[in-house]
Amino acid sequence: MTHQTPNIAVRVVRIEQASPLIKRFTLQAADGGSLPAFGGGSHVIVQIPAASGLLYNAYSLLSSPFQLQHYQIAVRREAASRGGSAFMHEQLAEGDILQISPPNNLFALHASSGRQILIAGGIGITPFMSQMEELQASGASFELHYAFRSREQAAFVEELTARYGAHCHFHDAAQGELCDVAGLLQQMAEQDHVYVCGPQSLIEAVQVAGAAQGIAPARLHWEQFAVSTQGGAAFTVVLARSGREIPVAAGQSILQAIENDGTVAVDCLCREGVCGTCEVGIVEGEAEHRDQYLSDEEKQAQKSLLICVSRARGARLVLDL
Repeated sequence: MTHQTPNIAVRVVRIEQASPLIKRFTLQAADGGSLPAFGGGSHVIVQIPAASGLLYNAYSLLSSPFQLQHYQIAVRREAASRGGSAFMHEQLAEGDILQISPPNNLFALHASSGRQILIAGGIGITPFMSQMEELQASGASFELHYAFRSREQAAFVEELTARYGAHCHFHDAAQGELCDVAGLLQQMAEQDHVYVCGPQSLIEAVQVAGAAQGIAPARLHWEQFAVSTQGGAAFTVVLARSGREIPVAAGQSILQAIENDGTVAVDCLCREGVCGTCEVGIVEGEAEHRDQYLSDEEKQAQKSLLICVSRARGARLVLDL
């Protein structure tokens, strides 16, 4: 897709230290109006200036879907930051203006008469905060299981306890309070759904336990952190329709290189290799697929790739752009 989604200018009106490594940012529309409506589990993409050019990072909306006078996002400071989390933590100040995308939801709640079981690991708590607002407002049956390394490192524990009380179950690894994923899934009734967001190991634990217990895949939902674009040699992408050649650095995605070049606009809703909106045809060369969207057969066919995460196997890749 080659249309450009219009951005929203927002002003940073509050910055809070939610934990030693996590900051919460409250954003209001720069024009003073209401922000677009969203559903629990939605994210926005934030444009972040960096030395290598603009970065586009996706962050879950953790504010209430019923209060559109502001959005809130939380950003974890990453030691191996490409510049995005470093900028947000060290340079962004209250009063600054950011450009964000409209909200998009790839992790929506599913209508069910049963329980909604939410399993979070670390910063994976963020999409569940807006979802719990919806669940509580509708009177739905739900429970949160929030696993973290230590109470000192965890964000929003007191806030969640005050807001949702007995719906919340905390698993502090430093105290030996591990989350028994298999045990949770064993207690699932036929109408229950489970949602997981956090490290890959936690997602895989839910997937493995669900498969072992014969739980229908339609009742297991997960939001995955971005696949790393780090690693692999630099290469050149050629835009077949214009012949333009664009270098892609070792620590850069094809999407970022094309965006920095500015010749064409490519839409991408997730930037994590999940949604498929940035799928582009391969004219020449082979892709190193790193997405979670294409099937194994589609990856082997080498007809297309998701340019937000995947790379070239060789020195040159010609794309249908």
